[in-house]
Amino acid sequence: MAAYHPAATLSFLLVLSLFLLARSDPAPSTPVPPSTACNDTTDPTFCRSVLPANGTGNLYTYGRFSAAKSLSNANRFLGLVNRYLARGSLSDAAVAALQDCQLLSGLNIDFLSAAGATLNTTKSTLLDPQAEDVQTLLSAILTNQQTCADGLQAAASAWSVRSGLAVPIANSTKLYSISLSLFTRAWVPRGKGRKPRPASSSTKPPRQRGRGLFDATDDEMVRRMALEGAAAAVSVAGAVTVDQSGAGNYTTVGDAVAAAPSNLGASSGYFVIHVAAGVYEENVVVPKNKKYVMMVGDGIGQTVITGNRSVVDGWTTFNSATFGELLNLASFIFTLLLASFESLAVLFL
Repeated sequence: MAAYHPAATLSFLLVLSLFLLARSDPAPSTPVPPSTACNDTTDPTFCRSVLPANGTGNLYTYGRFSAAKSLSNANRFLGLVNRYLARGSLSDAAVAALQDCQLLSGLNIDFLSAAGATLNTTKSTLLDPQAEDVQTLLSAILTNQQTCADGLQAAASAWSVRSGLAVPIANSTKLYSISLSLFTRAWVPRGKGRKPRPASSSTKPPRQRGRGLFDATDDEMVRRMALEGAAAAVSVAGAVTVDQSGAGNYTTVGDAVAAAPSNLGASSGYFVIHVAAGVYEENVVVPKNKKYVMMVGDGIGQTVITGNRSVVDGWTTFNSATFGELLNLASFIFTLLLASFESLAVLFL
């Protein structure tokens, strides 16, 4: 039987603990070389080529640096798209695809500017809503970049244009992905991920809930709908009803969205759009300044919103979305339990 040596066992446990500590992620405020900061990113080699080769910073510093680089890159990419659009020999399909990329690139600039402004206002941590907002924005720019690439590839006549944009798009995607990775490591605790906002959580609607609350003209009844229905704990800034019969405030969803206040803040509450039962065949454009808007239907199979555009008919993938030009899903909520959206494509813009 082997002899038990307490000193040797203690030494082994000490070495093991030091080994595990060395392998654990450093605290975000701990200075580390770029190679360490890049370890868990999507492309460590590309990440190391982006971050400053000399010097040592912490994850917060690298996150801000990467976000700033991403913003510069987005501006350059938009300039490249604009130069292609200035050519006079492009086909209609190529122009349409490039115009989508132009819009998406402009929105990426807006998103990165907003993310950078938020990161530059704090030396370290962010409050939960702020961290979630920035993470949403950084995720959205990746979606936008992929949408641009998909549109160029879908337009066969635009392939000659795509060949000149393929490398910039690929490099942009890598850079944006690294920015998201570094931000997540610095500002989102491991294991936490994206905690859903209370405002966007969905609960099963009570039976027979639907039009009844909207029959009342009293504003308090409308507020009860938002508070008791699929959006519990949501404050309401105002509400309108869309009804094809003319019994509501508007007959189309698009008109109701256009009537929503611009640039609502989180503290103001949501603007609620109730869409009465019916089939609404329209492509709804939601400008990016329409924030904190909530849409509620009368039930699955009762309220149906379906787009009438398709790629087959010559529309780009981007412009054939049932709902286009959404700022982000954090500030525009579809209560999917209460409505049906056929061929729904939601774009992060």
